[in-house]
Parts: sequence; structure tokens; C-alpha cells
Amino acid sequence: MRLTVEHVTRYAYSQPQRRLIQLLRATPTSFAAQHVVAWRVGVDRDARIRTGRDGFGNITTMLYVDGPVDAITLTAGGEVLTDDRAGVVEDAPEPLPPALFLRASPLTRPDEAMRVFARRAAADARDPLERMHLIMARLLETIRYVPTLDAVERDAASAFHASSGVCQDHAHIFCAIARETGIPARYVSGHLFRRDGLELQEASHAWAEACIPDLGWVGFDPANGISPDDAYIRVACGLDYRDAAPGAGRRVGGGEERLKVDVRVAQARSQAQS
Repeated sequence: MRLTVEHVTRYAYSQPQRRLIQLLRATPTSFAAQHVVAWRVGVDRDARIRTGRDGFGNITTMLYVDGPVDAITLTAGGEVLTDDRAGVVEDAPEPLPPALFLRASPLTRPDEAMRVFARRAAADARDPLERMHLIMARLLETIRYVPTLDAVERDAASAFHASSGVCQDHAHIFCAIARETGIPARYVSGHLFRRDGLELQEASHAWAEACIPDLGWVGFDPANGISPDDAYIRVACGLDYRDAAPGAGRRVGGGEERLKVDVRVAQARSQAQS
């Protein structure tokens, strides 16, 4: 599928800022299931820009902006050709060993109820791939998807106890439970093309990947109950949201900050008309 993405982040401040620093993880990498045809990252004012990769292999863009700044708009987007590989991630940058993703992080630390859930899943499905699909299916039934919640940095145990959450919560819970059963798992951020025709979204999407013996990394989206197909664009990964968030920053200047995000994911016009 040929998909286009436009990700716009707008910040407004109640008083001018003297300096802004932004770290963006907004650029996808080409691998077997996706080919980045064209991509750009922009800012609506003068800025020093530095690109690189972090320890997880994610492409990063650092923005340094001198004030006074009362508002700023960041854009990222382009065109990506995707292929349905049943969630299997091949030929992506892998600088870290899978065993590192057995480590619990602040947002994926399980509580006793989650450990019980994990033990039951391990007992009901001994095959690792079957177990991950079982965990995904049970989370779809157990954790109600509420896309309007604004709690991307809520920890997995809190979301599990609430039995509801956004896609970030589902990904955190999946990672915590998969790791508890001995399977490395990581958080993934990216974009999802909505087949129901809804192009404009309020945020990017999130899911998880598990490292399956003899198969490698495989994606699982417990918010939708499927492995990623050609409707998904994979952008960044990490132990949890904080490692793969589309943006993070610091500012010097005080006052309050207002944030608005718009994400549009659509089929390329040439494909949509064919």
C-alpha cells in the first residue's frame, strides 16, 4: 500500500520562551515491510537541526530554537510504500540484543494481577508465537480501548487495573506480560491507516513487538487484535513510550504550554484513484 502521512505538532506559550530544544523521533526507517519513498521534518522558524540515531536504532532529529518564541509548529511527513508481512520485522536496524527487552521499565513494570495473567497465558500456550497471539486476544477482551483518554505516560499496572486505556496502554501491558513469560518485547510508535476512511487523527499509533525464537521480531497490536499489516507505518521502538515518543523537549521561559497534534494518514492519491 502507498501511504502518505502528515504529522503536525503545534506549541503555544503563555509567555515568550528564551530557548527551546526538541527531540523528534518522527522519521521511519526502510526495512522489508516498508520502503520510505520520501520524508521531511520541518519547523516554521529558524532552528539548528541535527539528525542521528539513538541507541535503539531510531532516527532522531534535534531542534534548537532561540527565542523569543511564543508559538512553534513542527511538521513531519512523507510517503511510504508498505507490504503485509504478517507483522514480521525483517532487515530493520537492530543495534541491541533481544535479551535487553526482557528488562522492565517504569511504564511496563507488572503487578501481581498481571503476573497471574502471564502465568495463565504461559500455561495455556507453550509455543511462544501462539502465546503472544493469546495474550493479544485476551487483552483485546480485557482492556477496553478508549481512544479519547489522554494518558500516554500512564504505567501498565494502572491501565490494567482500570481495564481501559489508549493504544499506548495496550502496548505497555502487552510488553510487561510478554516479558513476564520470558519473551523479549518492545514498545513501537508509528502510524495507522484507518480503513474506515477516517484520515485525520489526534495522535500517532502504538503497538508492541515480541522476539519469537527462530522467527525474530513480530508485531502485535492489542488495541485492534491484529498483527501489523500494510496499514501500519513503523517509526520508533524502545522499552516503553518514553524511548519511542514522537517528540520530547525542554524550554526556558516559564509560563504555560498548550499542545495540539494533528495526524493525517491516507492512501497516496495515485493509488486511491486506481
